[in-house]
Amino acid sequence: MAPVRTTGAIVAAISISMAAFSYFLFFKRNTSTLPFNNKKKKPRKGVVDAIGNTPLIRINSLSEATGCEILGKCEFLNPGGSVKDRVAVKIIEEALASGDLVPGGVVTEGSAGSTAISIATVAPAYGCKCHVVIPDDAAIEKAQIIEALGATVERVRPVSITHKDHFVNIARRRAVEANELAAKKAKASQVDGNGLDRMNGCTIDQENENSDFLSYCNGGFFADQFENLANFRAHYEGTGPEIWEQTSGCLDAFVAAAGTGGTVAGVSKFLQEKNPNIKCFLIDPPGSGLFNKVTRGVMYTKEEAEGRRLKNPFDTITEGIGINRLTKNFMLANLDGAFRGTDKEAVEMSRFLLRNDGLFLGSSSAMNCVGAFRVAKALGPGHTIVTILCDSGMRHLSKFYDATYLAKYGLTPTANGLEFMK
Repeated sequence: MAPVRTTGAIVAAISISMAAFSYFLFFKRNTSTLPFNNKKKKPRKGVVDAIGNTPLIRINSLSEATGCEILGKCEFLNPGGSVKDRVAVKIIEEALASGDLVPGGVVTEGSAGSTAISIATVAPAYGCKCHVVIPDDAAIEKAQIIEALGATVERVRPVSITHKDHFVNIARRRAVEANELAAKKAKASQVDGNGLDRMNGCTIDQENENSDFLSYCNGGFFADQFENLANFRAHYEGTGPEIWEQTSGCLDAFVAAAGTGGTVAGVSKFLQEKNPNIKCFLIDPPGSGLFNKVTRGVMYTKEEAEGRRLKNPFDTITEGIGINRLTKNFMLANLDGAFRGTDKEAVEMSRFLLRNDGLFLGSSSAMNCVGAFRVAKALGPGHTIVTILCDSGMRHLSKFYDATYLAKYGLTPTANGLEFMK
């Protein structure tokens, strides 16, 4: 019996030793994931340094429904709440470096909301001000957020981009006016020390209703997000490389909608330079001509080209995406194809993701997820697809998440699952 007891003791000792050793290995291997480990990251330096390096998450419900890995880049976690934070920083930094903008100057922009919010968020970090011209059919909370951030807001009626009073064209004029006023102030101060006070008084106010604000700035700079290639560079140098790193280069496709075109152009160009086999797609909302441009090489359908284009084409509920002209940013995109999305699909997708994933997304983010689902179905199971979660639903409460507004346009969500994605 003694040998048996000895053998049992030896086995027990060995078992305990192996368990302790396994625990030691497990603990050592996982300390880096503990919330209070010794390898703490250094604090980021200010709001600007907190922009970018957003998480890439698996959208579980869509991944399970398609058999693909559908991943969303959480741009709504940027300080200003959207992907446009990257663009705002790049535009301002390049303008300051070139001398087109100086500290104390005002950055003007025509925006449906997100870019304006981002500029208003980061401009003070550079010692600058912000003046925004926004169409009055944009969600009211966007204008309220911009004003709360300390920027001035002009709400104007929506008109064609060719009209002199389109919100983008007005923003361009405001920058010119700010520069003219700054030049007058400088000249007046050289001629007469009291001239500056006079320039800041009634004389300037008579020239333009916005001059009271513009006269107290050190010149102006028009951000021009649609044509300024700093937009493209923000994503080519930032968003694209982050997606590549976060997926370890193991992705099959990227899809996103386009407004200015900066995101889809910058990301697609970077990813395809890294791996030409990565497919990049556009998802286009109603009323936009980009789908036709990508798939047919022209912006308009045959009927529209023959002069039957509607004077007032359909306007999508998805704010900030869809356009009927080619921007310098969009023309840099490398796209393999395009898909159409509908307003009803975007609304239904947003509610589906809220119920099943806890994702509270804005309208363009929801449309991007419609695109990701379409790409997954086109490629088949086993592929990895990345899209952009541009912003959250917090700035879409008065339209995209308002039951009365949706009912007015026949967009009340009714689906229980993904049956709306036919």
